Amino acid sequence: MVSGSLECPVRGEMLSSVVPAKATGGNKDLELTSMDLAMKLHYIKGVYFFQPEAAQGLSIHDLKEPMFHCLELYYAASGRIRRSETGRPFIKCNDGGVRIVEAQCDKSVDEWLAMARNNDHMLAHDQVLGPDLGFSPLVFVQFTRFKCGGVSVGLSWAHVLGDAFSASNFLNLWGQIMAGKQVPLQPNSPAHNISQFPTSISRKPFSLKKVDPVGDYWLTPNNSKMVTHSFRITAKQLHYYITTYCIHDPNKISDFEIISAMIWHSLSKAREDSGPNIVTICSNNSADKMAMLPSNGMTLSTVEADFCVSKVEIGELAKLIAEKKMDENGLIGELIKGDEVRSDFIVYGANLTFVNLEGMNVYGIEMKGLKPVCVNYMMNGVGEEGTVVVLPSNENDGGNNGKMVTITLPQHLLLKLNNILQIDWNIVI
Repeated sequence: MVSGSLECPVRGEMLSSVVPAKATGGNKDLELTSMDLAMKLHYIKGVYFFQPEAAQGLSIHDLKEPMFHCLELYYAASGRIRRSETGRPFIKCNDGGVRIVEAQCDKSVDEWLAMARNNDHMLAHDQVLGPDLGFSPLVFVQFTRFKCGGVSVGLSWAHVLGDAFSASNFLNLWGQIMAGKQVPLQPNSPAHNISQFPTSISRKPFSLKKVDPVGDYWLTPNNSKMVTHSFRITAKQLHYYITTYCIHDPNKISDFEIISAMIWHSLSKAREDSGPNIVTICSNNSADKMAMLPSNGMTLSTVEADFCVSKVEIGELAKLIAEKKMDENGLIGELIKGDEVRSDFIVYGANLTFVNLEGMNVYGIEMKGLKPVCVNYMMNGVGEEGTVVVLPSNENDGGNNGKMVTITLPQHLLLKLNNILQIDWNIVI
């Protein structure tokens, strides 16, 4: 099932702002890297579900108060977009603050999680930077109260600020402060690394797609109705897929690679072998995945198949993904620092894009000592080729985690893909 309830179960949104507890950024200008600018039309949404025991007795003041202190350390998140005299965007660290959204839901947490998982985006505010860029918050945090007393924490994060690992670390820091745990006393300089993996190859990157100029309203133009659906794959299923279809080198294939191969194969079948033959792999490149300050530290690679994808064995496709990725960070850096610095691009959905969040500490956050019962992440501003996000689930089988998979595709393709995943791979959609 892809379509959700016609009646929106989330209502009563109230907005307020939170700024750092004291002046932090010194009105500094934070230069944006080529990778930051490549991602500027994309947005990250993360939703964390907590049962009533974790939220009992917590007022909105209790939830907001740690954010003031969190922003002292993560002060770039309080900034606003400005443009230089040449037109290049940068972040003005002016302590403008983040937006807090309060909402209510007519369902319980258990009822929500039992539904077809295509409405999680409702629990994180829909965010677009612009048209008044100087007044647009980079971050929204939505607290939704469920009728059972549970709560969800929904993060909406402008990708120009940093990748999903940065977004997750931001919320984990908020949780640590709320729990009274010790955190660094002084903020460091934002971790925007200017180096972009130099390359001697002279071509344009396949992982980027140039789009018509959007001006100061940073929204991806799209002609298709894009829909999002999430499902779990258990650790037991993943073990079966790898040991059955990757019998020659099962230890060399990751859960992410077998899931990517399975979905690439199935989507090619859904499209009646009309592609895609090139996909993009987005993986984290940061040496310190728990770095406190934001950056777009991912590696963008492409994988090309010179054969009919739906006709090859899944194991061979997984091996291709594992061994034949072509790093394009250097190409992106060269392109955007050159004549294309004022152009607009998309990454997610330029090709079918697989986003590897396997190593993200999404269950590192706690409320009253209790971890979330479910976490989901998704991307907004996705092009028509679609995006697949893979992150850990809370299911644990002998030390091995299952995975949460969130797919964004044109609606007609997602319906076909889900049918194939159910029939061919026994996945509960």
